[in-house]
Amino acid sequence: MAGAGGAAPRGSAGDVTIRAGVAGQPIIQSLSPLLHSAWIAAAGVDATYEAFGPADAAGFAALVGEVRSGRLGGLNVTAPFKAQALALADEVSVIAQDCGSANLLVFKDGRLIADSTDGRGLMGALVEQAPALDVRGKPVVILGAGGAARAAAAALRDAGAFVGILNRTRARAEALAADLGVAIVDVSATGEAALVVNALSVRPEIDLRMLPADAVVMDMTYRPLVTPFLAAARARGLAIVDGLAMLIGQAVPSFEAFFGQSPPAVDVRAKALAELGEAG
Repeated sequence: MAGAGGAAPRGSAGDVTIRAGVAGQPIIQSLSPLLHSAWIAAAGVDATYEAFGPADAAGFAALVGEVRSGRLGGLNVTAPFKAQALALADEVSVIAQDCGSANLLVFKDGRLIADSTDGRGLMGALVEQAPALDVRGKPVVILGAGGAARAAAAALRDAGAFVGILNRTRARAEALAADLGVAIVDVSATGEAALVVNALSVRPEIDLRMLPADAVVMDMTYRPLVTPFLAAARARGLAIVDGLAMLIGQAVPSFEAFFGQSPPAVDVRAKALAELGEAG
């Protein structure tokens, strides 16, 4: 979404308070308000970031109307409204189009613009927690074929990886592969994978002993922080990347789009871990 993060800082003295937020159902467990509120406080921005739980598609559409009217400065979107967010937009970024969903809506120059920052969050998490990994020209395997898998596949494809989709329902894998120009693989592909990403909401049935000794394993889930899948990978001696790092990474460009500046240097991960009751 060109230019979303390059605007002058907003919410300064004399401006009206900027309201932004996240919409989903259920929404009570979202950590996005905690992250953004910590950045807002540290930056001294006159802004709020709220959690919205529309009951249905009509309720979400009404909330998007608040963005169009200017009463909301922007909106992050989570399940089950990410596909609807894309459909309601006037302009869609290339990456959101590839993902088939959007997690960020802003109103700019009379147009509702949809973007997806999930892929940027994933790549940022890899840089942070697996800095030795270079996916260029390397095989990676993504477990799942839903929206999260699409975001991962698009980001890793664009980073130069050879992306393979492993999913129990072949039709969904075929649709993803056709849309994004990636491959469908079977479980044997994990034997050569430099990276395996779990984009499922459950623990995958993968024999981690098949993975190369220098492989990296990532789980998009962050409740718990170290999922059983990641715990098994760590026990195998593999490098792991958790879903909280991805969540924080995808929030950064959203903050920039809403408030016109980069988040200040605040340890929001520590705040999130405390909220999750995790030691870190």
